[in-house]
Amino acid sequence: MLPPPRHTEIRAPPDGDAAIRATDSDAALARLSAVQKQYLADPFIRHFVPRAHLQPPRPPLINVGTYVRAEGIDKLVDQWLSLAEQEGTDCQIVSLGAGSDTRFWRISSGPRKASLKAYVELDFPEVTMKKAMAIRKSKDLSAVLGSPDEVRLASGGMALHAPTYHLIPADLRKPPSEIFPPLAGLLSPSHPTLLLFECVLVYMSSAASAAVIQWFVDYFSTPSSSDGGCGVLGGIVYEMFGLEDSFGRVMKANLQARNVSLPGAEPYQTAQSLPSRFLQHGFTMSNALTLRDIRRAYVDPAEQERISHLEMLDEIEELELVLAHYAITWGVKLPRESAALQAKWADWGLRPVRTT
Repeated sequence: MLPPPRHTEIRAPPDGDAAIRATDSDAALARLSAVQKQYLADPFIRHFVPRAHLQPPRPPLINVGTYVRAEGIDKLVDQWLSLAEQEGTDCQIVSLGAGSDTRFWRISSGPRKASLKAYVELDFPEVTMKKAMAIRKSKDLSAVLGSPDEVRLASGGMALHAPTYHLIPADLRKPPSEIFPPLAGLLSPSHPTLLLFECVLVYMSSAASAAVIQWFVDYFSTPSSSDGGCGVLGGIVYEMFGLEDSFGRVMKANLQARNVSLPGAEPYQTAQSLPSRFLQHGFTMSNALTLRDIRRAYVDPAEQERISHLEMLDEIEELELVLAHYAITWGVKLPRESAALQAKWADWGLRPVRTT
């Protein structure tokens, strides 16, 4: 998450894709900074940041925003894993536009590691090759994957496969029929599956992002011949929205100066419009919260107290404006109308812990 800079004198990268890929480096550096300042615990992020020990910390505004983003998404993912455990099954996670995300390693080294049947990451080939190299280079990352005999590179080093983890190169803007066939051999339609979209759909056209979501809806609506039945399908989207007000236009202009456009933000001008991302595809339910809402009412008071002492934050008004233009949207699609499924999975979501 980046607030609007005070001024913009940035030379644009040579192509838009390079600029989009650079946003992953921004996110990794922001997370590293939040870890260094003790907002978050993540022993793995340093392996994905070159010369991590030499990187300067980010401003408090970025650290707080990174923390709130992680707090919201982490809670939703942990609840998903917990619900799968209660159902007596393991689940699958597909992270689209995964970049340098460390979630697989954090789950696989934590108390819910037995809950994962498959974890799949997709991103630009340049990004997946860089990530595969970092994984192979790091003993800490490689050890989590399993036995070295069970880990292999593919696609000229752009893909990596392990018993549970799969890293696949893909341009998500291409037709799903071209990029998703490899998933058919990795994902079971009968298991609960969670899709993660962290700052990815906003860089795509609405038609392209709708095609991606619809492919998964169709795939998980077709019972597997071996497993039988269809599993619950969930999705989490994190991205900016509402960019047509004065503050949003500044954010958009600053990104355009870096050769980054946001076509996916155009249909979503209010927080109330965000759930349609999933509802238009037949999801049973969907909700959305801005990061401002989450910071105000969805972070435990003791945790809020802890982070308030980490750094002096003078830019409260700017922080509130930035957080109000980022949101987490989640939705779940049940395979059939069932009282048991409604009671268990339809309740998945963030719950306030205090009043604003």
